[in-house]
Amino acid sequence: MTEPRNGGVKTLGIKLPDALHAQFTLVAQLDGINLGDAALRAVEHYVQAKRSEPDFAERARKALEDIEREAAARRGAIEGLFGGGEIATPSKPTSTRSRKASAEG
Repeated sequence: MTEPRNGGVKTLGIKLPDALHAQFTLVAQLDGINLGDAALRAVEHYVQAKRSEPDFAERARKALEDIEREAAARRGAIEGLFGGGEIATPSKPTSTRSRKASAEG
């Protein structure tokens, strides 16, 4: 299995009002950390706070059900394209060049 690009890290760009950015920068400086680390801590705090909300697990369960329902519908659509049978996959694609070479050879 190949390693994900960027080591499994995503970049997030956000727009902040000037006043909030100034406060955020000051707080990070007072804590002796850069803005990236401060933002990471803020996101971790947000996720942890959401996990502890009473209805969060139920909302997550409903979202998972929606995902599974959508996946089943898409699977059915794909199977329907092939008459409900097994989906055929080509064993090895051949290029135009290799077919020409075989015909000429």
